[in-house]
Amino acid sequence: MGLIKGFQRQMRSVIEWSNPSDDVLFYQWTDNGDEIKNASKLIVGPGQGCIFVYEGVPKAVFTKSGMVNLGTANIPFWTTIKKFMQFFESEHKVGIFFFKTTKVLNQKWGTRSIIKYEDPKYKFPVGLEAFGNYSFRISEPEHFFINVVGHNNGFTVNDFKEVMNSRIVQPLTDYLAESQYTYTDIDKNRDEIAADLLKKLDTDFHKLGFNLTDFRVEGTSFDESTMERINRVASVSADVEAAKVAGLDYANLQKIEAMRDAARNEGGGAGVGMGVGAGMGFGNMMASGMETGFAGPGNTASNQQNDPMVKLQKLKQMMDAKLITQDEYDAKKKEILSGF
Repeated sequence: MGLIKGFQRQMRSVIEWSNPSDDVLFYQWTDNGDEIKNASKLIVGPGQGCIFVYEGVPKAVFTKSGMVNLGTANIPFWTTIKKFMQFFESEHKVGIFFFKTTKVLNQKWGTRSIIKYEDPKYKFPVGLEAFGNYSFRISEPEHFFINVVGHNNGFTVNDFKEVMNSRIVQPLTDYLAESQYTYTDIDKNRDEIAADLLKKLDTDFHKLGFNLTDFRVEGTSFDESTMERINRVASVSADVEAAKVAGLDYANLQKIEAMRDAARNEGGGAGVGMGVGAGMGFGNMMASGMETGFAGPGNTASNQQNDPMVKLQKLKQMMDAKLITQDEYDAKKKEILSGF
């Protein structure tokens, strides 16, 4: 029975990778052992390549589709008879490893940990997460086989993702630190970031034996601490713009807000006293502002201080900016119109 199986194994003449799985990058061909006879034919299909390993050493790489004649020291039948007492096995061992030469498209990547760097404009720490997709292909199969696949019987796309995702954080961190993008620039420059990062990553990954043919940043998000800082910056920026609309600088706006908060404080006698004083101060500031006309660029206080239209306009701007209440606006409006 063993002799018959040995004859059958020696008669095998066609080696090919049939119906490869989409997830497989490297596949070791095995068929009742790894003894390949001298007359065997290797068929390399479209989109495939093959590494011929003889006695543990890569000897040839086939990347063109077609049929290849293999030559070893094994001679059909003679080897079987000669090795009859050794279970019909030859000492001349070969390994056939098929691999994909086509591009592997639209693979997802994402940062496993938060990328941290300092915002170049606002000088606060930023915690960023990012995700996207990429495409790649094996460019140096022998190098990839020796340095990545190693002694494994196969290598999958998911195995590659593990390598990719574990190596992407540091280059992305370095790039963001060097690029001087403030947090507001990240999303609007995603295409530029992706293009620059592709060059950086491809150089590094080429050393492993493959090329990134495409790299995209699909989205980013900030961690909770960063969002708190961003919201504070946005709040202050909104106040600054409101101050400009009302003809005030930010310092005066802060004073008005502080006096309004104090005037509304109803907790305890001290709060009441503070409220009355602050309210009077707030009223005096309003009156002073109205008397000077809140002169803006191109206008002087001297030719506007008695113009009720200017006063009413500024008063309306203050109410629209929510610097004063409707009641305060109505009271001051009545006062201005009474003197007209």
